[in-house]
Amino acid sequence: MPHATTRDDVRIYFEEAGQGTPIIFLHEFAADYTNWEPQMRYFSRGHRCITYSARGYTPSDVPNGEVYTYTHFYTDALAVLDHLGIERAHLVGLSMGAYSSLQIGLNAPQRAMSMTLAGVGSGSELETLDAWRKQCRANAEQFETLGSAEVAKITREAPSRIPFLVKDPRGHADFYAALARHDSRGSANTMRGFQGGRPSIYTLTDAIRKIATPALIICGDEDDPCIGASLFLKKHLPAAGLAMFPKSGHVLNLEEPALFNESVARFVTLVEAGRWPARDPRSLTAH
Repeated sequence: MPHATTRDDVRIYFEEAGQGTPIIFLHEFAADYTNWEPQMRYFSRGHRCITYSARGYTPSDVPNGEVYTYTHFYTDALAVLDHLGIERAHLVGLSMGAYSSLQIGLNAPQRAMSMTLAGVGSGSELETLDAWRKQCRANAEQFETLGSAEVAKITREAPSRIPFLVKDPRGHADFYAALARHDSRGSANTMRGFQGGRPSIYTLTDAIRKIATPALIICGDEDDPCIGASLFLKKHLPAAGLAMFPKSGHVLNLEEPALFNESVARFVTLVEAGRWPARDPRSLTAH
């Protein structure tokens, strides 16, 4: 099985398909490498596509200790690119993966040709940040005490997941069957370390304003925890566009795969043609 090795000797499982300009897909908390299959099949027709399971998600390693910070996660994506000899790639991330993509844009912008940030920013609201972190700790304990299968049953009707259930009950069932098989220790560590420990994007305003990387922000209009953060990023990322998917929740790449693929494909094509510029200052008005 193909693995890349991180700087702290964690083995990261990956798969790749296709040839051409690289695209790497970064999954959300409740997913793994398999959840990008509709995108791997679509984009590998014209690009070299890479998907991987983050640390804590089998068949990648599930290490012990406090090695699940947001820094570990974004540098693991770079470790996969390094292993494959890829200097720069388009980054396509959902939720946790979108946050990691943004961190690459902040800390290693030379590695990102573009950033697709889908379902980004939940848990960032400063006025509820302490409550969010407390809930993450409680969720981690659930994984440890109940196991992934029981947690999947509890969370399958979370508000931002309902649109997926309504549109595609079969896909929704498959998604949560996969979550039930996740390593409960890895999920607990990720929930506690990454989800509960990452900085709010609202504390990164000055740095975000300096990111020149082309960005596409995608948000479902029924994914309430991500709407404010998506608008914030659209306002402050200099070369960002925003796509709002109607009657859509959090799992955008699976809930609306055709619309997601079309939106990202258009974005990537424009970036590669040099036709996705930063916002013209003339369009900015003082209020």
